[in-house]
Amino acid sequence: MLEFKNIKKTYHVGGIETRALDDISVAFREKEFVAILGTSGSGKTTCLNIIGGLDHYDSGELIIKGKKTSDFQEQDWDAYRNNSIGFVFQNYNLITHLSIIANVELGMTLSGVPAEEKRKRALEVLEQVGLKDHLHKKPNQLSGGQMQRVAIARALANNPEILLCDEPTGALDTVTSIQIMDLIKEVAKDRLVIVVTHNPEIADQYADRIIRFQDGKIIADSHPHQEKPKPDSFVLKKTSMNFLMALKLSFTNLRTKKGRTFLTALASSIGIIGIAVILSLSTGFQTQIDTFQSDALSEFPIIISQSPIQLDAENISSMQDLMKDKMMGTEEYADSDEVYLYDPAKTSIAHQNKLTDNYIEYLNEIDPEICSSIGFTRIVGMNMLRDVKGTIKPVMLTNIMASLGDGMSISSMSNMANLQSMNAIGLSSYPKQLKEGDESYLIKNYELLSGEYPKSATDLVLVIDAKNRIDFNTLKGLGFDTENIESIKFKDILGTEFKIISNNDFYVKTEMGSFLPGQDYEKMFASEKSITTKIVGVIRQKQDVRIGILGSGIAYSDELTQIVIDDAINSEIVKAQMLSDKNIMSLEDMDKDTKSNFLSYLGGNDTPFMVMVYPDNFEDKDEVLAYLDAFNDGKNIDDQIIYSDLSGTMTDLTGGIMDAITVILIAFAAISLVVSLIMIGIITYTSVLERTKEIGVLRALGARKKDITRVFNAETFILGVFSGLLGISIAGLLTIPINSIIFNLTELKGVANLQILHAIMLVVISTILTVLGGHIPAKIASRKDAVEALRSE
Repeated sequence: MLEFKNIKKTYHVGGIETRALDDISVAFREKEFVAILGTSGSGKTTCLNIIGGLDHYDSGELIIKGKKTSDFQEQDWDAYRNNSIGFVFQNYNLITHLSIIANVELGMTLSGVPAEEKRKRALEVLEQVGLKDHLHKKPNQLSGGQMQRVAIARALANNPEILLCDEPTGALDTVTSIQIMDLIKEVAKDRLVIVVTHNPEIADQYADRIIRFQDGKIIADSHPHQEKPKPDSFVLKKTSMNFLMALKLSFTNLRTKKGRTFLTALASSIGIIGIAVILSLSTGFQTQIDTFQSDALSEFPIIISQSPIQLDAENISSMQDLMKDKMMGTEEYADSDEVYLYDPAKTSIAHQNKLTDNYIEYLNEIDPEICSSIGFTRIVGMNMLRDVKGTIKPVMLTNIMASLGDGMSISSMSNMANLQSMNAIGLSSYPKQLKEGDESYLIKNYELLSGEYPKSATDLVLVIDAKNRIDFNTLKGLGFDTENIESIKFKDILGTEFKIISNNDFYVKTEMGSFLPGQDYEKMFASEKSITTKIVGVIRQKQDVRIGILGSGIAYSDELTQIVIDDAINSEIVKAQMLSDKNIMSLEDMDKDTKSNFLSYLGGNDTPFMVMVYPDNFEDKDEVLAYLDAFNDGKNIDDQIIYSDLSGTMTDLTGGIMDAITVILIAFAAISLVVSLIMIGIITYTSVLERTKEIGVLRALGARKKDITRVFNAETFILGVFSGLLGISIAGLLTIPINSIIFNLTELKGVANLQILHAIMLVVISTILTVLGGHIPAKIASRKDAVEALRSE
């Protein structure tokens, strides 16, 4: 190809004003003469012309169509080679891994010719050179003459103004040489063809004009040209290879080396495999931890109780932090040989939460998006009767109450008021769901064995354990016959009805002014003020829920409790107890706390004894805690509400451990990614060396340096995507035996679980690292000298 340098003499080529050279080009070097073939068929002056005398020397410059080459940018030269020059090389310089038609289309691709037009023109020139039947063959499947025809077709495809032929018959036999020269002569009818040859017979037979060179200098010109003024007509279309074309070239090249490509991708994917497996395990174990934590939230919600709490007055706000420090072993220890005395009474106070109506309303306004449900535990007795085979009997919901038998003594009723533990109030009501449309607490955590889940406030459910067991005293207290039997059918329990009797119907005022339970159960049962409840379902804790809050027995909603309180709060016994400091049933003296508890039992106080707040998850729990803390802002300590977050304290102990382990393991696995990056750099550089001639061909066809870089970046891009997908696929397959091993060791199912997001992320990382690893060799490729590249073998 032409490479102008060391300008000495002035001459003209096809309307191109130029200077003679000591070393006119690599193609012309050491040639004895150059044969010039043909002129424009239209008679236009577009052929080789000579300006000035051959012996005129100066330090002039090359002028192409009126534009000085000193003003050319690098892309101008690329565009000129692509638009105006067609090259036919002695050694053909076809790209071996491309088909015949793809080789011919290559120059047009760089010109941005649309695909349909490009294919049409390629077919035309291949038919012109007699290769229509060999479109999809590779160069190594053709004879020498056929390959030269492909080279001519490629040179003609872009319809160049000048066709440069470097020894087009140098590697051919005599017969084939004549065929090729006849073809070139035919081509020369409508364009300038310059042929460089050592063969004077070819020059004499085919050339219209002969310029002789010796030692790099022009020594003769058979038809010197007289220059005529011409308008400036320099217009070039810039060349451009899009990334899709670069991908196609690189993919075709990689397909010819399937084995090496696969091994390279496999080696590059080792780091991806390691990280993918680590992320799979980390995600799986984190899911197990999250599941356990979610269950822990059910058992250990954020608890707000009325019970007095001993607080350190000096450090109330950091009470939970101190507990955490003690559990983690980070508490500060004194360095001394003395025992220090202190009075805890001086540094602590007994704090009792005041669960006011305002605070309860504040809790009910919490965002359902962060808090799934709230459970209220109230100390209220339910005066319940049941028709047992025609006999009306009192029944009890709690085990303690059931153990008292069919009746209840005044002393036991009085003692109930003194109990402050959870056992005294029987089974807690299940939490209410805050967000409409979400599954209720019961549906999420308890399996329905028979019947249905509660739909109304008066629906009850019977809770049994995992072995379908229940304390016989519980059913005995509910009026079931438990003598000499081992089990009861679900159907014999479902549909059982109870009536909750109002205080005014249940309690009778005595002559002494006290109140006692009445004995006329028939009248009570028939009262219109009674509330009918029914067991609608039998449930037990789900197998995948490790911890539940409901004990065995009857479970009911807080809404039912509220209905009972709303009726009882205006009853005669409640009003009398409010006005008296004595127990209205036993007439014994009571202190303030005992009176308050007894009033709550009678239904005279709807303030919850305990509130349990259930966040959706641990992330939302932080927002719930922030919401609870916001209520205390600006309030005195006496008016603040102190809560207990036991689950938070426990999970904080293990928080971050899984993340730390994951980061460390990924760091080790990432080392192999660095090795892969270096390996890709070496392999890409090897590919550059192997494809040096292809680089020269692309440059000769007008490819820019950035196009060459793009070709090799495309190759590493394909390798990166392939290695990433290969790594993800192998990692996905590895999760099968890994899960089997983990299950055999721990009975945990499906721990290794590669997330789609992680898979996509790893493929992207693989691609980026691979492209980075091959970028330097790609830049090296782009800087290769085109002439030297074409000489390489």
